Amino acid sequence: MSAFSEPAQRHAILPLLAAGFLLVATGAGAQETKSQLKGLQLSNDQPIQIQSDKLEIQQQSNTAQFTGNVKVVQGTTTLQAGNMVVHYSAEGGGSISSGDANIEKIDVSEKVFLQSGTQEATADTGTFNLVDEVFVLKGDKVVLSEGKNVFVGCQLTVLMRTGEAKLDACGGRVMIQLDPKSRKTTN
Repeated sequence: MSAFSEPAQRHAILPLLAAGFLLVATGAGAQETKSQLKGLQLSNDQPIQIQSDKLEIQQQSNTAQFTGNVKVVQGTTTLQAGNMVVHYSAEGGGSISSGDANIEKIDVSEKVFLQSGTQEATADTGTFNLVDEVFVLKGDKVVLSEGKNVFVGCQLTVLMRTGEAKLDACGGRVMIQLDPKSRKTTN
């Protein structure tokens, strides 16, 4: 079931673009790790497909709730979760059902999984704030990986404007495993 037409698709894909996370680590064993995230090179003209077991649109609260096996796909990017709530502004008369809503925030929960090509992230919950352009994944164990490179913490915060990312350990330690074969070599 596709719930968004092209104008809303542009707003819905921003968090997925920010989630392209080719991480460049800056220090193993630190309490937090800051790095740059490289955005995915996806085209806004690619369709977004959203599937779920149930969709409930609540016009009074300006929300659309997708529940049960939620799967969002655009190009090579896939987001999966048990639950996704889309919060939108009613200013200008837009609505989710007409496809012209201005999406402000997307909340995902229940086993969040994000994949783009060989890059993957897992978390318990996620919030994509499109107004502030901040993306946060949280959980007992937030795992980012590309190939054999793995980053583990409890909260990943991404500033979508700059691509700056921070991985917090929440009282523990950030764990980073880097595969030396993944380093770029210059000849």
